[in-house]
Amino acid sequence: MNVKKQDYFWWRGFALAVGIGVLGWTTEVQAQQAWPSKPIRLVVAGPAGGSADALARLLAEGMQQELGKPVIVESKPGAAGALAIGDLMSNGKDGHTLLVIQGGAVSETPLAYKVHYQPFTDLKPLAQLSRTGLVLVANKDLPVSNLQQVVAYGKSQKDGVSFASYAAGMKGHTSGMLLGKLTQMQMNHVGYKGSPPALTDLMGGHVPLMFDGVTTSLPLIKSGKIKAIAVNYPTRIAALPEVPTFKELGYPQLAQAGWFAVWSRPDAPAAVQQKMRELTLAHFKRAEVQNRLKDMGMEQGGSETSEEMMAELKQAYEQQSALLKSIDYKPE
Repeated sequence: MNVKKQDYFWWRGFALAVGIGVLGWTTEVQAQQAWPSKPIRLVVAGPAGGSADALARLLAEGMQQELGKPVIVESKPGAAGALAIGDLMSNGKDGHTLLVIQGGAVSETPLAYKVHYQPFTDLKPLAQLSRTGLVLVANKDLPVSNLQQVVAYGKSQKDGVSFASYAAGMKGHTSGMLLGKLTQMQMNHVGYKGSPPALTDLMGGHVPLMFDGVTTSLPLIKSGKIKAIAVNYPTRIAALPEVPTFKELGYPQLAQAGWFAVWSRPDAPAAVQQKMRELTLAHFKRAEVQNRLKDMGMEQGGSETSEEMMAELKQAYEQQSALLKSIDYKPE
């Protein structure tokens, strides 16, 4: 083959490669511009009627108004969020499947359970929906009304005091153990599969104390069926303004509130990720949405970027890991 023919085939191959690249780029741009081209699925890592489900439905309202496409909320509870995350992994590349889950899916669950996803590489938080946290609650007949009395009561018990949590290895568990360590009070953990059975036993007097999500405990607190002692938010919350924070009571180590967010696969189209972030932040700033959050015992989410949220979760992961090691916890 002479030089001219070599040059011809080289330029032909180069042109073909450029053409394929341009075609691929054009196809990706068209796909992003066309989004959404079909109904969007918001997969929820939690049961229907739960906190994540309620937040997803709030988000779906704003998405449908803004995008003009149906938004389907699908609850996939179980396996510590792994089922919902697996759905996102399988179906979320084009941005038509998104996930609503707590940040604990990255900072807590992989430490407490054996999961089949890489928390810091398989998931990307796009925007916060709300801030949420835990409240230390007590059986209504327990002779305590504040944290000082809880500590005194616990120390007066020969074998320590029992407390419930919604799941072993999660923050409801480690918060109780940390409180015991900070106050030199023996705290005996009783793990449950979810808040409802734990709250039932709390009301029945089978366990005197519990660290629970504010959202699930709030109706029982309001109706006087259980007592709120302290919350782990950095500041007092609107739903329970009379309840102090652990921070103001002298235990800043227990100020560990978390957040819910809408998540995508990291390789979902960048334009889709940006659109969802802008839409979510704008919708959740509306006064009517913020009022509904307060009714659920939640606070407005922050405006941190994906990178800032992941940095926060990495710090929380390290803290949670240290706590679990200190109690010799083994993943289930």
